[in-house]
Amino acid sequence: MILHQPDLAELPVLRAVERAAGEAFRPLGMDWVADDEPASVAELMRHREAGRLLAAYAEAAPGGGPVGYLVWEPVDGCLHVEQVSVHPDHARRGVGRALIDRAETEWPEAAALTLTTFAEVPWNAPYYERIGFRVLADDELTPGLREIRAEEARRGLDRRPRVCMRRAAPTR
Repeated sequence: MILHQPDLAELPVLRAVERAAGEAFRPLGMDWVADDEPASVAELMRHREAGRLLAAYAEAAPGGGPVGYLVWEPVDGCLHVEQVSVHPDHARRGVGRALIDRAETEWPEAAALTLTTFAEVPWNAPYYERIGFRVLADDELTPGLREIRAEEARRGLDRRPRVCMRRAAPTR
């Protein structure tokens, strides 16, 4: 697997990856997640220009385009995973974990990695726990995480239980 910042021409492909990954929510009755509009090309471009966008490429993938991607933002001294999506044709092959692990190296001064996710979706909170994240109690939420959760609630993402999670940065 190859990980690097995507080319500008690949940004629309990242949107297609997110749409394809979202289809897994339909059998759970979460069509509203599958139908959620991915980040625009302009938004992805801003993340790319800030150095906060990584794409994964399967070496043997036809056409060599991205099969997954990750966007992160600095939030309260932590690297916050804003979005990670993997095309279902490449799911369960370590792509998401590789992207998260690589993002961690992109900002070595981060105190930890954080993210928000659905508590009961198997490839969400239970998966992140398996790769070292832990669920944060309400009194552990930083101001930035509280703001993110409030925005998610405004967008309707709290129709199903959501949690904030954190993984300590490796000792350097």
